[in-house]
Amino acid sequence: MRFELLGPFRVYRDGRSVPLGSVKQRLLLATLLLRPNEVVGTNELAAMLWGDEEPASAAANLRTYVRGLRRSLGGGTTWDGITAAAGGYLLRVGPDERDLDLFDAAAARGREALAVADLDRAEAELSAAVRLWRGAPLSDLPLRSTLARRVAQLEERRLLVEEDYAEAVLALGASADVVHRLRGLLDRHPLRQRAWGQLMVGLYRIGDVAGALDAFRQARQTLAEETGLDPAPELVTLYDDILHHRPGLTTQPPTGPDRRAPETAVGPLIQRPEQLPRAVPEFVGRSVELAGLDGLLHRGAEGSTSGAISVVSGMAGVGKTALALHWAHRVADRFPDGQLYVNLRGYDEAGAVSPPDALSGFLEALGVPHARIPSDMEARTGLYRSLLASRRMLLVLDNARDSAQVRALLPGAGRCMVVVTSRDRLGGLIAAECATPLTLDVLTADESRSLLARRVGVSRLASESVAVADIIEAAGRLPLALSIVAARVATHPTFPLSAIAAELHSAEARLDALADGDVRRVFSWSFLALGVDAARLFTLLGLHPGPDLTAAAASALAGVSATAVTPILRELTRLHLLAEHAPGRFAFHDLLRAYAAELAQSSERGDEHVAARQRLYDHYLHAAYPAARLLQPQWPPIEPMPPLPVPARRSVTDHDGALAWFTAEHRVLVRVVRQAAENGFETYAWQIAWALTTFVAPRGLWQDQLAIQEVALGAAEKIDDFAGQAVANRLVSRALTRLGDHTTAEQRLRRALDLHERLGDPIGQAQTLHNYCELCYLDGRLDEALAHGREALRLYRLVGNHAGEARTLNAIGWLLATTGDYVQAIASCTEALDQQRRTDDRNGQAATLDSLGFAYDRLGERDRAANCYEQAIKLFRDSADRYHEAETLIRLGDTREGMGDRNAAAAAWRLAARIYEDVGDPAAEEVRRRLERLMPS
Repeated sequence: MRFELLGPFRVYRDGRSVPLGSVKQRLLLATLLLRPNEVVGTNELAAMLWGDEEPASAAANLRTYVRGLRRSLGGGTTWDGITAAAGGYLLRVGPDERDLDLFDAAAARGREALAVADLDRAEAELSAAVRLWRGAPLSDLPLRSTLARRVAQLEERRLLVEEDYAEAVLALGASADVVHRLRGLLDRHPLRQRAWGQLMVGLYRIGDVAGALDAFRQARQTLAEETGLDPAPELVTLYDDILHHRPGLTTQPPTGPDRRAPETAVGPLIQRPEQLPRAVPEFVGRSVELAGLDGLLHRGAEGSTSGAISVVSGMAGVGKTALALHWAHRVADRFPDGQLYVNLRGYDEAGAVSPPDALSGFLEALGVPHARIPSDMEARTGLYRSLLASRRMLLVLDNARDSAQVRALLPGAGRCMVVVTSRDRLGGLIAAECATPLTLDVLTADESRSLLARRVGVSRLASESVAVADIIEAAGRLPLALSIVAARVATHPTFPLSAIAAELHSAEARLDALADGDVRRVFSWSFLALGVDAARLFTLLGLHPGPDLTAAAASALAGVSATAVTPILRELTRLHLLAEHAPGRFAFHDLLRAYAAELAQSSERGDEHVAARQRLYDHYLHAAYPAARLLQPQWPPIEPMPPLPVPARRSVTDHDGALAWFTAEHRVLVRVVRQAAENGFETYAWQIAWALTTFVAPRGLWQDQLAIQEVALGAAEKIDDFAGQAVANRLVSRALTRLGDHTTAEQRLRRALDLHERLGDPIGQAQTLHNYCELCYLDGRLDEALAHGREALRLYRLVGNHAGEARTLNAIGWLLATTGDYVQAIASCTEALDQQRRTDDRNGQAATLDSLGFAYDRLGERDRAANCYEQAIKLFRDSADRYHEAETLIRLGDTREGMGDRNAAAAAWRLAARIYEDVGDPAAEEVRRRLERLMPS
């Protein structure tokens, strides 16, 4: 295998390109390739593929994509290079199978040669490394932010090697060769000071002194415009050397095999990092704390051998980072070697920065190329402390979780100063590292007033001093809370401050001061301002799985009529606790949803919440079931749970209404199925899953179907509901069949058949045998498929189920056509079509017309075949059965190609490809190959 990441993503097996399927499959493989031979967690993979829009079926989708990759990479067999491991997946990659590994190896050899002045070998190896790049890494994939950051790191490694290569070429005396290459690099990355220096030397050596001086002026102007900084001292010195024609610049390497690199080779520039983020412009107060930090700086400058450390601690939102950055900017000129900053994200469980990663970032900022950063933690720490030992720098380590996260980032010796911020007191640093604690409290009343005045203006506060005092008191003088209130005042200039103060100080209740004063407390201000009914509904909405809901769902949760719930929803939206993001559909912000869920969990009204959940699931079942019957009237019905006695329901009444309802509620229902099963409402879970499948199956959303039906099966098994188990086993099998797992699909079909026989359900048996017929056909077991079809036909006729009889006649007709018995196939399908037209089974008619089109095409009657296909496509489209529409479009394209109408064939295949792409089906790749074969240009 060969995996190429350094440009558009490509994979080769035995020298031949491997088609990788859908974009999501390609992203999954790329993510695994960036961390080969180690387990990558499913959470991380989901973040790379979907970001913040992770579907409920993410885990099932990942399994599907892995299966697809194994098939693609196996070249017809299942490739075992991707294995499931605890909590994720592992991709085994051999030596030199990634172009990235070849690049790193060549770069390392080149740098080693450069270090010992073996210039010819250095130039050859570094040139080989550079040539491996075919463009921007993974340039043909849509990269989420996390994956984009990793790709940016690869680009940085490339730039460092480009500069090393330029250094080797300059040292060899081939200055003219390197000038053009450096100009191209600087056009793309104009802030690379080392490359500017190399360009200046190259131009000088080819006699273009004016060009060398102009390059410096360009560098200086670009740095000033882009960063506000001056060029590094080394670049200024080089400019002065060129200006005065100092002799060392013209030194050329001696000839002969033992030549050494000239001393004037342009190496890495010593960098002075300036990493401090922007300080808060409206910073106020904190004079005592600022004086304490000034005193620590003064004492450290007087003779400490290991530098001073300050630990700024306090509650969330109290302004720790604001204080640290305000003071750091104020004293930045006291640290001639620069400032380092890292947000350790200590309280963000999903993204806490590990000490090795923080060290890597600092070392790169200090000028160490990525490839030269040691992988061993002890060596990395040692290099970091060695670089700091002779420097005077300021380090800001923001948002630390504990002492262990910080300790490796502390200088070992020297004159650096460290400011750490944390919610934790970091007693370990205070005890072991002699750090000085600085505990930050809330602002004083005067400081709070100053903060508001700077945000909204002094004049706005002057006329309502009482309201201002009330706001400050209600906000608890917490900077975060005051900033949020100030933003509300600023964005509502016509609101009197007394009205905003009244929102914060409800007449019915005082603010519930939560333990740590973070965002929950801010949310509580609005919650406590609610009326009793609105507060109750807000809490009950925390039981809803999301992502959004209608007034009907809210009314079910609350147990009141839709008319009664409307003004309550209006109150919640008025206070921005709920947003009406689409007409009639309401959604929480994620944090507000979490807050409402916490309120629901902490409430002592457990029985009320159980009843509310049942009302919610009852609402979704008895809205989904009639809609499902409208979408798939020919499906044998289930017997739903009896409806609860609730105010008048408004069910959909036609096919289009049913389709629109499922389209709007699809994502909600996937979550409802899972939540109902988890909360002891297993019958609701499998029955809602059945109803939802009438919508997802015709669209080819097989991953969704598999996910909900696996939940449904587990729920039915938990309560020994044999009818539910039979239905779920069959529908799990159908999804697995379409996803290519025929072995497991057959096991599920046999279990479903056994359960239907035990239940004495001939229609269920017949439907299962019909599905068994399809599975055997796909496996090439045609005799067995016909046997199952004929037994299904016998059972349907036994009970007088004409819809099932007609569909099975069509299935038998299709099988006969595939065996070459076209005349008998047409007879069977024609009989089916007559029955379906009498019962107005439009979706069944579409399937039968597709079979007739296939038989006529094989008989050479292509005009009749095309006519059948076009009728089928219209009927599939009318019933929103996109998956089968795409299959028929492919066959129509085949027929049109056989008729010599290449344009019509291409048009049909393009429509099919678009449908497969919309539903994420890998069949799109095969359709694109047909198009490429038909019209290669």
